[in-house]
Amino acid sequence: MKEYAGLAIVNPGDKTKGVFMSGKTTRIEDIALSGTNDGKISIAVVEEPYGPKSDSVVSIGISLQTDSAEPDWKVHLPKANIDGVIAALEKAKEKL
Repeated sequence: MKEYAGLAIVNPGDKTKGVFMSGKTTRIEDIALSGTNDGKISIAVVEEPYGPKSDSVVSIGISLQTDSAEPDWKVHLPKANIDGVIAALEKAKEKL
């Protein structure tokens, strides 16, 4: 796992897989991933992701195939960063 400005980026293929995800996960929504045949973007809330008393996060997973057991990429966003990330995504969208 790497941390950048409060964001935890988890690469499911790395050897730390599973170490950080200890809490209850509530699926919010799956979105079809544009440009793939059957990829998806998964949005979930993870409670106590890093152990007891750790703050809940929003988990965004990217799967290139919907039947994957784990996403190919995953990022954890603390609640305090969600509005800033949404604003940055809106700015990025305007540049596309």
